[in-house]
Amino acid sequence: MVMSNDPQHQVNGPPSSIEKIKAESNYLRGQIAKELSQPTDHFTTETAQLLKHHGMYQQDDRDRRVLLGDTGTKKQKTYQFMVRTGVPGGRLTSQQLLAHIEIADKYGNGTLRITSRQDLQMHGLAKQDLRSVLKRIHEVGLTTMATCGDVHRNVVCCPAPYRGDPVRGQIQWMAGQIAGAFLPQTPAYREIWLDESPAACSHESEHEVEPLYGKTYLPRKFKVGIGLPGDNCADVYCQDVGLLAVSRNYDVIGYNVLVGGGMGMTPAKHGTFPALAQRMAYARADQILDLLRAIVRVFRDFGNRSDRKRARLKYLVADWGIERFKRQVEQYLGYELSPPEPDEVWDIDDHLGWREQGDGRFFYGLYVPSGRIQDAGDLRLKSALRDICDGHGPAICLTPGQSLLLGDVYWEDRLNIEDHLRHCGLPLVGEITNVRRWSGACVSLPSCPLALTESERALPDILHELEGEVARLGLQQEVFALRMTGCTNGCSRPYNADIGIVGHAAGRYDIYLGGRRIGDRLSFLYRDGVPLEHLVATLVAVLGYFKQHRKEGETLGDFCHRVGRKEIVAALLG
Repeated sequence: MVMSNDPQHQVNGPPSSIEKIKAESNYLRGQIAKELSQPTDHFTTETAQLLKHHGMYQQDDRDRRVLLGDTGTKKQKTYQFMVRTGVPGGRLTSQQLLAHIEIADKYGNGTLRITSRQDLQMHGLAKQDLRSVLKRIHEVGLTTMATCGDVHRNVVCCPAPYRGDPVRGQIQWMAGQIAGAFLPQTPAYREIWLDESPAACSHESEHEVEPLYGKTYLPRKFKVGIGLPGDNCADVYCQDVGLLAVSRNYDVIGYNVLVGGGMGMTPAKHGTFPALAQRMAYARADQILDLLRAIVRVFRDFGNRSDRKRARLKYLVADWGIERFKRQVEQYLGYELSPPEPDEVWDIDDHLGWREQGDGRFFYGLYVPSGRIQDAGDLRLKSALRDICDGHGPAICLTPGQSLLLGDVYWEDRLNIEDHLRHCGLPLVGEITNVRRWSGACVSLPSCPLALTESERALPDILHELEGEVARLGLQQEVFALRMTGCTNGCSRPYNADIGIVGHAAGRYDIYLGGRRIGDRLSFLYRDGVPLEHLVATLVAVLGYFKQHRKEGETLGDFCHRVGRKEIVAALLG
C-alpha cells in the first residue's frame, strides 16, 4: 500500500494507541483466540478494541455495577457483550430473524434492537457464549464482521419491497454490491469464530491480505447510505458518503455523490462538530464501486490517525474543502468527475402501514419503538413476530427509521397478521400519534459506556406527556421528527431533526431546533442543560409559539429555522 507524503498527512502527529493495536494485530487476530479460551468474563482493553472489527462491543451493565470495600465507593464492572449482525440494505428472511430471537432468548437479555444502520443488535451476552452466537449467525447466512470498527460499516438503503419498482430494485442491488466489495478480506474472523484452519487461508503479502485497507485499516468508521430524492429514509446527508439515486424513465442512470456527513461531536474538543455531507460529483451507476474505492483510499491515506476525535472523513473534507478533496479522489481514480445532477432530496417515507408491493402482494410497516424488539408487559412484540414468522414466513425488511416491514403478504392473510398484533397488545399504525411515529432514541444507559444520561428508557414517558400537550394545543396533525440521545455522539441523528434532545450531563439535556424530517438541514442549539423534568414544558412553549406565529403550511422545523434562535429565546425566555 502506497502512503501519501502530503504534508497534511504528516501534521496530525504520532499514531494513536489504537493505530498501534491495529498495526500489531496481524490483521485483526491479536490475542482474541488466546483470551477467548481463558476463564475470565472479559477481554483486555487492547483486545476489546480489536473485537469491534469482529462485530461486538465489550460493555458492562451500569445498573448492576457491584460496590466493593467498606466505603462502598469503588465499583466493579459486570461485563457483558453486545453483538451486531450486518444486514446490508436491511433485508433478511423470517428464519434469519427467528434465529436472532432464539439467540437473544438463549444467550442474551431476551431483546433485539434494530439499529439506524439496519443492523440487528443483541445485548447482555456472556464472553463464553460468543463463539456459539457467531456460529449460529453464520449458519443462517449472516455475519457480524465489520459491523463495528475502523472499516466500512453496514450499507444503508431503502428496503421497501416494491417488487414492481425497478428503481428500488436497482438501489437495493447496489447496496449488496457495496457490502460485498468492502468487507475486510482477513481470514481472522473465520479462524477465530468459525474454527477454520489458518493454513487454509495463509497469505504471503499485505496486499494479498487486505488490498484496500492495509494492516491498519481506516482511521475511523466509514459509512455509506443510498437514498432517493422522493424518499430519503436512508438519511444520505448523515453519511460519510451518501449516494442519491438519479433516475430517468424508471432507471437509475447514476448517483449524486455526497461526502463528509456525520453526527458525532465532543463539546470539550475544539474543532469537532456534526456535519451534513456535501455534494461532490455525479457518477454513473457502473462507476460507483471504483469511486467508493478511491474515496476509501483517500481517507485511508490522509485521515487523522493521531486524534480519533477528529479522525472521521467529515473532518478531512472540512479541513481541505470539497474541491481539494474531489481533486484527490480524481487523482486516485485517474479521471475527472462530472458535476452533480440537479436532483435533490424533497421527501421521506417511513413505510408504515399496509402498502401494495406491485406484484399482487402487500407489505406491512410495523412501528418498533426505538427499534427494540421485546416483550414488555402487555406489549409483546417479540411474541407477535415469532408467531407471524412461524405462520406466514414473510420477507423481513429493517428500516433506517428502526421499524420493521413484513413483506410478501397475500391479501387473505392481512387480517390474520393484524389479529396477531392486536392479540399481543400492539397498536396498528393508525393508532399511533405523529409525535410517536417520527421519534427515536439511542440505547444509552445502562449498556453504552459513552452514555451521560438516559435516552431510550426516558423517551416513552416524554412522548406520553408530549402527546397530551400536543393534543391540547390542537397540533395533532403536525408531523415532526424528535430524536433523543444520551450523549453528544448523535447515534440517533438528533442534529438534523426538527427537535433534537442530546444528553448533556446526568439528568440534563441540550435541545436543538430547526432541522427537518428530510434530513438536509442542521439544527441549532436552543437551550443547554435542561433538566429531564422540564423537557416537555420547554418544548411545549416552543410549540405554542410556533402555533401562534407560523406561516400557512409551515412545518415546525422550517418555522424554527426561519425565525432563528435569537427571536425564539427573546420571545420565550425574555
